[in-house]
Amino acid sequence: MQPTLQFLGAAGTVTGSMHQVSAGGRRILLDCGLFQGLKALRLRNWEERVPGPERVHAVVLTHAHIDHSGYLPLLVRQGFRGPIYCTPTTADLLGVVLPDSAWLQEEDAARSNRRGYTKHHPALPLYTRADAEHALDLLETRPFGTPFAAAPGVTVTFRRAGHILGAGTADVELPGCRLAYSGDLGRYGRPVVPDPEPIREADVLLVEGTYGGRTHRPVPDEDLARIVRAAAARGNAPSPAGWSHAGPPRLPARQ
Repeated sequence: MQPTLQFLGAAGTVTGSMHQVSAGGRRILLDCGLFQGLKALRLRNWEERVPGPERVHAVVLTHAHIDHSGYLPLLVRQGFRGPIYCTPTTADLLGVVLPDSAWLQEEDAARSNRRGYTKHHPALPLYTRADAEHALDLLETRPFGTPFAAAPGVTVTFRRAGHILGAGTADVELPGCRLAYSGDLGRYGRPVVPDPEPIREADVLLVEGTYGGRTHRPVPDEDLARIVRAAAARGNAPSPAGWSHAGPPRLPARQ
């Protein structure tokens, strides 16, 4: 049977990235993002998105942004117990952003209950910080440029995408087909983040077209420095429970 590809998000909109690859009786998710933005999109997070999540073999994650990773705690709460593959730096970032996303979900539910914003009594969070921690327990890191078996007959290689620290494209070798998934791609010649690596070969190229119809204006380094100085001058914003005003907790690197 030929491999199949199903879009479970980031189709008709620019958020909620999630794509299911089925091959040899195995199901793999490429990214697992949360719908964000307009209420009509956010409500889609409450609908069934992944049929039979307990039967998904693995998740391959390109980077840590919430629109690509933020559905993971809910997927785990729904029964997924497979590995979540990502780069080591992405795992470090997820240790901050997933608990923070869960804290925001809990705060939104608590605010709705205090102020009567919702028809549901009580309003519940989409997921909790405990769900986020369970998702983090399933992370398995893989370095750039080293092929690994994401499932029997499915080999994946991460290559640098240059989008944020740890971001990668996913080169997915399937029976009779080679799929390259971009995730989000960065620019060339930027400080800190390495240039994207070229995708040299693919039978199917899966890319996001968020900015496909526009040209980005170059951002001089001095503009970035001015923004950072202005943010530092404003001081610290209120912190989530358990965070110090020095910022989120420092996490040990995941091996």
